[in-house]
Amino acid sequence: MTILRGAAVAVLALLLVAPASRASQAQPPPAIDGFVAANDLPPTEQLPAAPFIVGAYSFFLVLMVGYVWSIGRRLNTVEKEMRTLEQRQADGGGRR
Repeated sequence: MTILRGAAVAVLALLLVAPASRASQAQPPPAIDGFVAANDLPPTEQLPAAPFIVGAYSFFLVLMVGYVWSIGRRLNTVEKEMRTLEQRQADGGGRR
C-alpha cells in the first residue's frame, strides 16, 4: 500500500510541476529596464523613422493647405459682400 501511495504522490507531483515548467518556457524574456541604444535592439524591434516623418509632414501639409483654402474662400465671400455694400451706398443709400 505504501508503494501505491508513493506512486500516487509522484504522479500528483508530476501533474502539478508539468504545467509550471511549460509556462516558464512559453513566457517572453523579461523587459530591459533603463536606456537601450537603438543599435542594440534586435531587428524585429527597430522601426524605420523615415515613413513616420514623411507621413507626419504630409498630414500637416494637407491640413495647412485645407485651412488656407478655407480662409481664402471666406475672404472672397466677405470681399464680394463689401463690394455689394459699396455699390448700394453709391447708388443712393440702399433700400429701406
